[in-house]
Amino acid sequence: MVLMSGGQAVVKTLISLGARSGFGVPGESYLAVLDAFCDAPGFRFIGCRNEGGAAFMAEAWAKLTGEVGLCFVTRGPGATNASIGVHTAMQASTPMLLFVGQVGLEHQGREAFQELDYRQVFGPIAKYATEITDVSRTPEIIRRAWSMAISGRPGPVVVALPEDVLTQSAEIEIPTTEILAPKSAAVAADLEQLAAKLQSAERPVILAGGGRWDAQDRSALQACAHKLNIPVVTGFRYHDLFDNTDPLFVGEAGVGMTANTKRVLTEADAVLAVNLRFGEMTTDAFTLFGANRGAQWIAQSHRSGDEFHKYVAPNLSMISDPAPLLQGLMARLEAPALRQDPAWAKSARAGFDAAQTAKAQPSPVDMGVVTRTVQAMLPADAIVTNGAGNFAIWPNKFMQFSQHQRLLAPQSGAMGYGLPAAIAAKVEYPERCVVCFAGDGDFQMNCQELGAALQAQARPIVLIVNNGSYGTIRMHQERHFPRRVSGTEMINPDFTTLARAYGFHGERVARTKEFAEAFSRALASPTGAVLDLNVASEAITPAMTIKDLQALSEH
Repeated sequence: MVLMSGGQAVVKTLISLGARSGFGVPGESYLAVLDAFCDAPGFRFIGCRNEGGAAFMAEAWAKLTGEVGLCFVTRGPGATNASIGVHTAMQASTPMLLFVGQVGLEHQGREAFQELDYRQVFGPIAKYATEITDVSRTPEIIRRAWSMAISGRPGPVVVALPEDVLTQSAEIEIPTTEILAPKSAAVAADLEQLAAKLQSAERPVILAGGGRWDAQDRSALQACAHKLNIPVVTGFRYHDLFDNTDPLFVGEAGVGMTANTKRVLTEADAVLAVNLRFGEMTTDAFTLFGANRGAQWIAQSHRSGDEFHKYVAPNLSMISDPAPLLQGLMARLEAPALRQDPAWAKSARAGFDAAQTAKAQPSPVDMGVVTRTVQAMLPADAIVTNGAGNFAIWPNKFMQFSQHQRLLAPQSGAMGYGLPAAIAAKVEYPERCVVCFAGDGDFQMNCQELGAALQAQARPIVLIVNNGSYGTIRMHQERHFPRRVSGTEMINPDFTTLARAYGFHGERVARTKEFAEAFSRALASPTGAVLDLNVASEAITPAMTIKDLQALSEH
């Protein structure tokens, strides 16, 4: 037992659990925690400019490293700002702890200054929300929160820290026992049934997604697909689970699902959904895998039993980590015994390849050319991030991520995610190339975090697809209310001047032919870079222009 304050107990407990980094915005309600950081030289606190950006950074850092992301914010406005990151972590099944400074216990229940009931506020969007009300129980509650964040379906846990509890002192013992995520594996009978079904299937497909894949899980997915020659589709924005340059990768089941991906998922007679949560994107707005799927057989595995029968009724459901499931399947099957149509995987890949070339864009800067150039010039271990908007179609549909490249993108569809995610990636891997794709509206959701990047010396390359519009909403306007533009046009600042103000290399790319040299300069810049791409709003999607959408509405 050692005498310590609640703030010291919070930090010491986290460090005992292996915490290395955290993100946040300082606040008076958790001064005792900030003070304890001064005595924790092995822990790095990244100061951010807005709690929303901080929460995005914590989520992206956790997704990239496989560790628990940590975010620290103050009460009331700080907590509500951070809620966007909590929602994003929940949708992506990312383990994260949000620590929120709280009104002192003696003032609670009186609607004190900036008071919130965090259990009620975060209950619907977090995996769990709790509060420390007894300083002596600080390690117990934080360790439980950590365990909940990594167990079953990983997710965000919110811990409220009353100001007076943080300043109180008590004799406290910090446990040193490591907390590991519980492992689960499919039972033998289920593996036998799955193996028998895949052995007789003519058109099988693996659909992989969900959070917390480690190196062993990824390796098992690659090995299983190759041994059994089964094509792989990844879930929405989980491209990097499988080498996209591999002939067995056939697409991503996400928003704007390609015709080929939909064909593969519809025609498959056996679907193995690995660690996947069937949601709106993976089911093409709940039109795939439903009760009318005919003879299509579906096996679904997940770390949590809560993810079965939400919409899809699988023929076989298994609580299992990916690696033991896939390894158990490989142990029971040999390729010569399979009845798969030999043309199935080849036709699926051919359809994917055919969709990889975008038509020429009616724009001063053609994003199809930009995307191909970026892919050709990226290092083999590059990290790509994006927020949300039509611009994200380019990295999400037209880039192929090789074995060691990573994609950090919001399953929640949250705008403003890309830049904080890129900064978090640079915090963890300063030596790796990190490129953020951002729309002009998307970028301005969190452009102030360039200040956090400057201070932390974590400077990525940012490509701003600047079309002077909230492009996704403009697209929907033209589809449903053609020529009635309202609220979607944008007057933007000079992004290059803004970039330079934050110490970044800033450059305007006016024409397509200028991009390759500008990107070379960005790659070589030690200060990071912001490239402002001159993109026409007419090029509203890779396949359709605004005029095309207006013409459709006239018929």
